[in-house]
Amino acid sequence: MDLKSYNFKNKRALVRVDFNVPIDNNGNVTDNTRIKMAIPTLDKILKDGGSIVLMSHLGRPNDEPNKEFSLSQIISSLEFLLEKKIIFCSDSISDESFKITKNLENGSVVLLENLRFHKEEKNGDKDFAQKLSNHGDVYVNDAFGTSHRAHSSTSLIANYFPNDKMFGLLIEKEISCVDKVLNSNLHPLTAIVGGAKVSSKITIILNLLEKVDHLIIGGGMAYTFIKAQNGLVGKSLVEDQYLDLALEILKKAADKDVKIHLPTDSLCCKEFSNDLEYNIRTIDLIPNDEMGLDIGPDSIKIFNNIIVNSSLILWNGPMGVFEMSNFQNGTISVANSIVEATKNKAFSLVGGGDSVAAINLFNMADKVSHVSTGGGAMLEYLEGKELPGLHAIRN
Repeated sequence: MDLKSYNFKNKRALVRVDFNVPIDNNGNVTDNTRIKMAIPTLDKILKDGGSIVLMSHLGRPNDEPNKEFSLSQIISSLEFLLEKKIIFCSDSISDESFKITKNLENGSVVLLENLRFHKEEKNGDKDFAQKLSNHGDVYVNDAFGTSHRAHSSTSLIANYFPNDKMFGLLIEKEISCVDKVLNSNLHPLTAIVGGAKVSSKITIILNLLEKVDHLIIGGGMAYTFIKAQNGLVGKSLVEDQYLDLALEILKKAADKDVKIHLPTDSLCCKEFSNDLEYNIRTIDLIPNDEMGLDIGPDSIKIFNNIIVNSSLILWNGPMGVFEMSNFQNGTISVANSIVEATKNKAFSLVGGGDSVAAINLFNMADKVSHVSTGGGAMLEYLEGKELPGLHAIRN
């Protein structure tokens, strides 16, 4: 069933959104991207003459009510973006909440309290899913960021809406963007993979070797590849148990004619600190008392040349410790190269928590083709896994 063609008039739409947004100590939303990206789906339902019951999780409240993780904190942001008054239910399955949603007037929007205040949500409890289903006549899953979890509100609940279940506009866009990277005939296709550890990206790297022309590897994981080739990496982050695997990946890439690009130089410091002097070192000649914390200027030039000449770009993971001003230039430079390529008609997809945080920090989110709201979900989809939240709607 398709949301665009469905008529929500006089229907209560139970919408699973991903409002798991960062909140500061004063209870203010510090990045409203995920809320903003859910608005088109909500607008369509309201425009049709329907009403909305929103459900989401927020943080990790350890299966019990906790003010720190109350969704009441996001109400002002949601009201501002939706331009609509929000009715808040202080629990998701209380008698009071069902009284509110049972005879909902068209045009009304209700927000249920954090689903994870009940352990049944994460446990994938059928009874909890059935109770939640009583809040709506039609189920819409627009929470891509949680679609890789087999939770009650994402995978089980769809069973109680056999004829009225569908994806929201955001999930549809997320799927089409990832599919474009996986299935497009556009070339060159370049994947940029960074972050701290090889271990967290093994499956995605192996799957990408079947698709890409260029694979750029940066961040902490690069030093494992350098050490595997007998490079001297000093105190840099290395996963010694993955040295053989790094060599296997390099060999497999060569067999498939995929060009792997590792940094050639590195900004190195004696401690994990933004306050000490740093040196530019050749990446395989780092002194024993130093560690690499960002890619260097030569690497930036090489990577830029590959990225700006690409037709399709996937970026997952920063090039260095971008949270420290001394070591953010590599990540900023890669982001700038992706923006330049996008201006030149390349399709660019950015996903994964740190990449999204970086592109938002540098105010470039609106200059790439798509920024994914689902870190883990996007990675698992790229790995070729079937996501429970998507499977529940499709089947």
